[in-house]
Amino acid sequence: MRRWAPRSAALRGPGAGTLLPPAPGPGRPPPPNQAGCHRGPHPWTLVPMAARSCLVLLAACLALQLATAGGDGCSSFGNLFTEIMENSAHGSLVAQLPGDTGSGGLQLCLAGDDAVWFYLDGRSIRLNVSAGRTLDREELESPVLMVALTCAEDGFSPVEYRIIVQVLNENDNRPHFQGATVLTHNISELAAVHSVVFSAQAEDADGDTLMYVIDTASPDARFFRIDLPNSGKVVLARALDFESRQQLEVVVTAVEMNTKERFNASARVRVNVLDGDDQYPRFLPCAPRAHHGLTVCTSPIYTANVTEGQLQGGPLSFSPGSVYAEDGDRGLRAAITYALLAGQESSRFHIDNMTGAITLVRAVESSRRTPAISLSVMASQVNDANKYAVTQAVVRVLAANRYPPRFARPSYQAFVPAGAREAALLLTFGGNVLALRAHDPDFPEGVNPQVRYSLQLPSANQSQGHPHGHGHHQLFQVMPNGLVVARADLLRPAQTYHLQVLARDEESGETSNTTVELEVLWPGQAAPRDPSEVGGSGRTPLNPGILGGGPGGPSAPDHHHPLPRPEGAEEEAEAAADSRQSSSGHREAPQREPEVVPAGPCWQIPSEPPQPLLP
Repeated sequence: MRRWAPRSAALRGPGAGTLLPPAPGPGRPPPPNQAGCHRGPHPWTLVPMAARSCLVLLAACLALQLATAGGDGCSSFGNLFTEIMENSAHGSLVAQLPGDTGSGGLQLCLAGDDAVWFYLDGRSIRLNVSAGRTLDREELESPVLMVALTCAEDGFSPVEYRIIVQVLNENDNRPHFQGATVLTHNISELAAVHSVVFSAQAEDADGDTLMYVIDTASPDARFFRIDLPNSGKVVLARALDFESRQQLEVVVTAVEMNTKERFNASARVRVNVLDGDDQYPRFLPCAPRAHHGLTVCTSPIYTANVTEGQLQGGPLSFSPGSVYAEDGDRGLRAAITYALLAGQESSRFHIDNMTGAITLVRAVESSRRTPAISLSVMASQVNDANKYAVTQAVVRVLAANRYPPRFARPSYQAFVPAGAREAALLLTFGGNVLALRAHDPDFPEGVNPQVRYSLQLPSANQSQGHPHGHGHHQLFQVMPNGLVVARADLLRPAQTYHLQVLARDEESGETSNTTVELEVLWPGQAAPRDPSEVGGSGRTPLNPGILGGGPGGPSAPDHHHPLPRPEGAEEEAEAAADSRQSSSGHREAPQREPEVVPAGPCWQIPSEPPQPLLP
């Protein structure tokens, strides 16, 4: 309490109170007169004037006639300073005026703009609020209320005093962030680390001091930090990368520091990462590779073929796709321009600087002198030539393709002995290894290195089949050098197979095929001699039908007539069958005994049959 210019004893302000005014009833005083002051033998209280306007209330004089005795007149009053807590209840005691309430002849009035907040109850000044109007410090123009107290006494001139009431703050407001609860900020991926990227500002109507912190449980809290807690300025803690993350989310909390309640408020901040021009062009399709936590895109090597002495109409067709590059910044996609770097043979080609299409403008004379040409292709950004990428385009020069590959014969006769060995080479007459070769006159000595051999699957009526359901692709395989390998342990004597072998030129796509007529021999049985050699030696010629399994003459009316079994072959076949039974868990059906053919000079079996080349 403070007193200004006292005339007598100090007027004391009791501070905030919770007393209520007298309840309305029969003892209520009559309404005030036109002067706004009340006279009478009883204490007067302020009657709310709901019918009047606010301006009338602000200018109204609230008065009370008090009975005075023994020198308790206006001279005992003085200027008064007191305090009251905001949000106090109606009728709370603001100040107690000195003197005896039992004396008469004294009139008190309250006047001024702030007088509407108070009323007189005897010599007590009380708070005047209602349900629709509370004393809210944050809503006042000034937290200090000032009213004039006029004291009139019979026979004396009226005296005016000042009553100053300071409205104390109560922590009745929580901090809150401006705008929505989800804040949005845009940050370039090129923003420097340790720089301020945005500011989170909250408001507290009570004026409390706020401290800002980042919720470490938020998804992307590691990207940000706050160095000055009172500022709310958020600093970038680590570099951003648009190519890996386009949006981040962090929670910022504002906490009261100077209150016991420590009210707080949180805001979810959504950060949109903007693409910056920090990536170089890349050729497609690129192969992503991980390198020290980064993803590196490696450029492909483009390949195309041209024919010697020929110009190709239009751009070359490259593999794995057309020469194409794009800006690594997906959000920018800067325009790309293409160029061929100077090289030994680059003058033969032209590249479209907008599309990257490469065209051969001067033919290559010889594939032997120039088997391949390597071009260096550069793709750079139109808006920044320092951002570029370089890759290789290999153009292979092929010889002129005038002839397709061709087998020397439309069909070949082959033999293979059944046995316990898994791999055995197919043999031809005389025990020679069967080697299939497709001749290509376009190459020296007719050997085309681009020819690949494969086995075509036969139709149902092209083979006798296998008792265990094995197909040709499981029993036979054609090697790249034209040799044919058989699973001898899965074959049975006296079986015949009709194999189709395909030769394909991988460059031109041309194909040729031949047929291999295969007969399975008994274990230890040697392949027969070439019938042409037998006829040339003066001996009785062999019937080709008997040797090859095909149609024969009078001596071989049955084209499936098997070759005779050599001595000991039955025991060896039984041993092989027992071996297959032990490995497969079942016994094969017994074989039909072959028909015995009278032996002659051409049926002599050598003591040691030829061994297959493969183990």
